[in-house]
Amino acid sequence: MPELPEVEVVRSGLAPAVIGARLSRVDVLDERALTRHPLGADDFVARLEGRLVTAAARRGKFLWLPLEGEEQALTAHLGMSGQMLLRAPDAAAERHERIRLHVEHPRHGRLAVVFADQRTFGSLAVDTLVDTPDAAPGGYGSVLARVPSQVAHIARDPLDGAFDDAGFVAAVRRRTSAIKRILLDQTLVSGVGNIYADESLWAARIHPETHGRALSAQAIRRLLDEARLVLEKALAEGGTSFDSQYVNVNGQAGYFAHSLNAYGRTGQPCPRCGGPIRRESFMNRSSHYCPRCQRRR
Repeated sequence: MPELPEVEVVRSGLAPAVIGARLSRVDVLDERALTRHPLGADDFVARLEGRLVTAAARRGKFLWLPLEGEEQALTAHLGMSGQMLLRAPDAAAERHERIRLHVEHPRHGRLAVVFADQRTFGSLAVDTLVDTPDAAPGGYGSVLARVPSQVAHIARDPLDGAFDDAGFVAAVRRRTSAIKRILLDQTLVSGVGNIYADESLWAARIHPETHGRALSAQAIRRLLDEARLVLEKALAEGGTSFDSQYVNVNGQAGYFAHSLNAYGRTGQPCPRCGGPIRRESFMNRSSHYCPRCQRRR
C-alpha cells in the first residue's frame, strides 16, 4: 500500500497541473472506484463538473483537492494499487483506468487526470470539509484549517508542522501494545505503513515487539526523529517501488527500495552490524529487523 512518501510524491506531482484548473468533464468508467462516494456516479459527476480546484493537500495516506467555495473537496485514497496519472487530454485509456478527470488550466491548457487501480481497493469521493480541532491547516499543501470529513479521524503525520510530539510520546507510554502496532495506528500517527515502520525502528535500534510503555520518552523522541529522516529520504528518492503498482503522476517508479536497511532483506547482513535480518509474521504481514541491533526489552 502506498505510504506517506508515495502519496506525497503523487500530491506534489498533481499540484502544478490542477491548482487553478477547472474540471470540465468527468468520466466514470467503473463505479467500484466510488466506494467512498455512496451517492453514486451521477452525483459524483454533478458535484465536480465546472468546479475550480484551489489546492492539492495530503494528510497521511489521503490526498484531496479542495474546490472553489471551500466547502467540498475531491478526496482520494489510493488503496493497494491506485494511481493518479497526468496524461494528454486525448491519450488512450490506461490499463485498469477507472475514472478520468478532464481539466483546463489557465497556463498548461487541457490535461487529463486518470485514476487507475488494478486491485480496486482505492476510491475517489466528493466530501464535505470540516474544521480542524486545533485550527491548524488540515494537511500538507493547504492553508485551510479544514479537512475532509472522511479524513478527520486520521492523525497528523510526522512531517506535518502541527504534529504534537509531546502528545505522541505520552500516548505511546500509556500503551501496552507493541511499538510497531502503535506506529501503524493511523489515529495516532498517520502515513507510516509496514515499510517505513520497519525502517524507522531499525534506525532507532528498537525491537518491533517492544511495548510502548517499556520505552523511555527519550527513546520515543529518537524514534520520531528517525522516522522523519526515513520519510524525508524516501521522499527525496521518489518513494518505494517493488512492482509497477506504485508510480508517480508521470508513470515513473521511485527508487528508495535500493536504500532499505531492514524491510524485505530477510537473511541479508544488517548494514550496521552484519548480523542477518530476520523476518517474522506480524498482523497478517511481516516484520523485518536485526535481532542483534534491535534487542527486545
